[in-house]
Amino acid sequence: MDIAITKTQEPKIKPTDESTLGFARTFSDHMFITEYEEGQWQNPRIVPYQKLSLDPASPVFHYAQEIFEGAKAYSLDNGEVGLFRIEDNARRMNRSADRMCMPAIDVDLQVEAIRRLVDLDRDWVPTSEGTSLYLRPTMIADGTSLGAHTASRFIYFVIASPTGSYYQQGSKPIRIRIETRHVRAVKGGVGRAKTGGNYAASFKASSNAKGEGFNEVLWLDGRTQSYVQEVGAMNMMFVVDGRIVTSELGDTILPGITRDSVLTLAREKGIGVEEGKIAVAELYDAYDKGLLTEAFGTGTAAVISPVGELTWNDRTIVLNNNEMGPISEMFYTELVGIQRQRLPDTHGWTSVVPRYRG
Repeated sequence: MDIAITKTQEPKIKPTDESTLGFARTFSDHMFITEYEEGQWQNPRIVPYQKLSLDPASPVFHYAQEIFEGAKAYSLDNGEVGLFRIEDNARRMNRSADRMCMPAIDVDLQVEAIRRLVDLDRDWVPTSEGTSLYLRPTMIADGTSLGAHTASRFIYFVIASPTGSYYQQGSKPIRIRIETRHVRAVKGGVGRAKTGGNYAASFKASSNAKGEGFNEVLWLDGRTQSYVQEVGAMNMMFVVDGRIVTSELGDTILPGITRDSVLTLAREKGIGVEEGKIAVAELYDAYDKGLLTEAFGTGTAAVISPVGELTWNDRTIVLNNNEMGPISEMFYTELVGIQRQRLPDTHGWTSVVPRYRG
């Protein structure tokens, strides 16, 4: 499917101080967009970044039929721009679409759209360490009917933002409160889909936690509130007796691409990996025995985010003297090295954005 390109006649002013970028606060000159009507995706195009025009009855407003992805483009040392596991993002987009009763969009079209958008806006890719061009593919339901059923028209678009650290403190370990009242996802629900409602459901607990000085909340299972799930923007991993312990995937946990990358690298290094049900009580018992030495989150936004403190009810434990641990640091260094193509990529995870003509 050909992608038409209309270049902006009014370029935006690009950020000049990359140390103040923050996370996804400004957006590049262009966006990709295509609409699904009459059973097919139509008119794929790159246009100047612009507002969408939606009817007030559009189903996305009333029934939250929406999904999205998160990926990054990286400045490479040779002046080119690289992508990391972008095909996996596209495949996960389609798995989310299936769960939310939305149409799949061809993986090759998704990847080509992102490559062409990044190529056109490659001057927006920041070059400082720890920065990237964050990519947000999104699909929303559109239409003019308030019937409580799946829509027949959809919009898929991609926007891009020059981005720094996800957390204000950068790679400094974060404080996490284990949530014991609210729940994020339940068995049979949409927890494994990357849909906006999952995040909206987390805002109340997250807001309360941040008001108490925490950076994030760690969700527990919705039935017994005894077993670890994930943090809102990250999967969680724990280092117990030298092994990587993480929650098994299912209906309630997003299958993170960074998560999969870390587990793949860990197994190759001979580090033991356990995926299963993790009881909070067992984690605290492991800490008391000196076996729980590190915890860290994995996700596109922060890559690896070390955890310095965990608070469960009225008890707080401090991990690795509130510093990034050696295993967390190793995975961060290796993943960023692969993403920026400074280290060998033996998995075919990375690619270089072509320089298209015209």
